[in-house]
Amino acid sequence: MSSRSLLCVNLGSATSSLIGALSRAGWEVVEAGDLAEAARLQAHLSFTVSLLLIDAGRPALDAELDACVRASRGTEWVAVCDGRLLDSPVFRDLLLSFFFCYLPAPADPQALDLLLRHAYQLALLRRQHGRKELLGESEGMVGQGPAMQRLREQIRKVASNGAPVLIGGESGSGKELAAQGIHRRSRRAAGPFIAVNCGAISPLLIHSELFGHERGAFTGASSQHSGLIEAAHGGTIFLDEIGDLPLELQTSLLRFLQEKTITRVGAVRSIAVDARVVAASHVDLAEAVAKGRFREDLYYRLNVLPIEVPPLRDRMEDVPMLAEYFLRGCAHEAGTRVDGFRRQAMAALLAHDWPGNVRELHNRVRRAVVMADQRLIGAADLGLAPPERAWGGLDAARTAAERDAISVTLSRVGRNITIAARELGVSRMTLYRLMDKHHIVESRDARESLSP
Repeated sequence: MSSRSLLCVNLGSATSSLIGALSRAGWEVVEAGDLAEAARLQAHLSFTVSLLLIDAGRPALDAELDACVRASRGTEWVAVCDGRLLDSPVFRDLLLSFFFCYLPAPADPQALDLLLRHAYQLALLRRQHGRKELLGESEGMVGQGPAMQRLREQIRKVASNGAPVLIGGESGSGKELAAQGIHRRSRRAAGPFIAVNCGAISPLLIHSELFGHERGAFTGASSQHSGLIEAAHGGTIFLDEIGDLPLELQTSLLRFLQEKTITRVGAVRSIAVDARVVAASHVDLAEAVAKGRFREDLYYRLNVLPIEVPPLRDRMEDVPMLAEYFLRGCAHEAGTRVDGFRRQAMAALLAHDWPGNVRELHNRVRRAVVMADQRLIGAADLGLAPPERAWGGLDAARTAAERDAISVTLSRVGRNITIAARELGVSRMTLYRLMDKHHIVESRDARESLSP
């Protein structure tokens, strides 16, 4: 198939002259006389643009047409329709949710060709954006605001050292992703990365789980068992929520950090283990030390290279990019055609204070992909208050809308300042000024590469 192939679903009385005009304009037109044939063609061929030609008298406002459009993910749809169809709320909703644009019938061939070319360019941009690695995504973390840039720099620095790392941050902020980033950048990257949630293991089993046990060490120990620390030999052991570790286990962990050896439960000999310890906690361990809930000597052994993962509310400039990233993954997983956010939905995301951090954002997007009935996600699909109720007054609404428009546009065009400025209808210098006003930061490399 040619890259300029066009699926023409003719549910109207389109003349051969219109099809001929499109062919002469450079389109490779593949006609489908009904929706069943269109579905078969879509299953075997790849179309960048699809054209729906429909008369008012055709009973096509049903689930079959909706399913046909939804199934053609990656295709931009254009409609040529009888104006009387716009009186139907069902058809209007279909156009608004899934179509690039429409023309009233009968359509001027030149106007239709121009509209199809615009849809074609947008489809190419969407596909290119989908294939490229999301700008700002590294170490498994998405975002390129100043807070994330600082975190990545910290990860780069501590990864080259073999000392223990203590990661702080609220629940759901991405502490394990930071730990994985440290491991991947370290000299131990080829070794195992073993993650342990210290608060999720029964206090009765945690010693055996971490350090292992010998056969017969206790009732039910029918065979020898290697612990998780031993399994991390040559790599990294990540101890999440280490503040929940019982005090007696803290002593054993301190001994491992000092001597690089462990002793299985019921064993008489110690075993040398070469594993780097990266720990994390959402509670203030210094405060836990002061209250006697955490060993002071262990705290200082772990707190050699401390880093802090910022909460999402401190990097709101990353919310549009994160939301788009999660949307792509969730939509692909669910197999739906939902592929964007309404302006009000993005405004609601930017107005929310995110007590659950990145995990909450991911869950809200996942919910929205399931609940959305249209191509674009609304605020209600996310379970968030519409911006009219979330914002405080007209001035705040204007400010939020301006920031929303800039953030969404930058995310959609891959942070390309020149293209974003053109779409927003401002100069590049004005866009830079507005970005500074709203604390929206693009990478230094991007700014330099776009400078004249």
